Amino acid sequence: MRGTVEGLAVAPAAEAPMQLLEVAQARAGHGFEGDRYAAGAGTFSSRGGRRPGYDLTLIAAEVLDEMATAGQPLEFAGTRRNVLTRGIDVNALVGRRFRIGDVLCEGRRLCEPCVHLDRLSGPGILRPLIHRGGLRADVLTDGEIRLGAPVRSV
Repeated sequence: MRGTVEGLAVAPAAEAPMQLLEVAQARAGHGFEGDRYAAGAGTFSSRGGRRPGYDLTLIAAEVLDEMATAGQPLEFAGTRRNVLTRGIDVNALVGRRFRIGDVLCEGRRLCEPCVHLDRLSGPGILRPLIHRGGLRADVLTDGEIRLGAPVRSV
């Protein structure tokens, strides 16, 4: 399996607007520098320490394409995910290690949509994202991720 990175984003605080990036610095056990979850300040951050699967989130561009075709457009930033991929089935990465560029990650579980996302990004987006809302992953090594970087299972 191999795909590419089409988008990168962080939000500095819970509910803050997502900021699109060309390059992101990934930190093992934390996620992207400048992101709310790396700082432990996300809506679902554990107040008692690190929570596995909350370092990084990914979503497939194909899902957003299908939503737009169906008349329910959603921009990447509206997904509140960190990485937009194309050409790789992110659901298939649950329980597997993969690389984004040179950064080693491990897929933990699906990133199912929630009422919080519906409130922030607009009503009606929950149903089309059920089982297609992306992937939660842990970052295992430090490194830089750029737009266009390969995403591949290892």
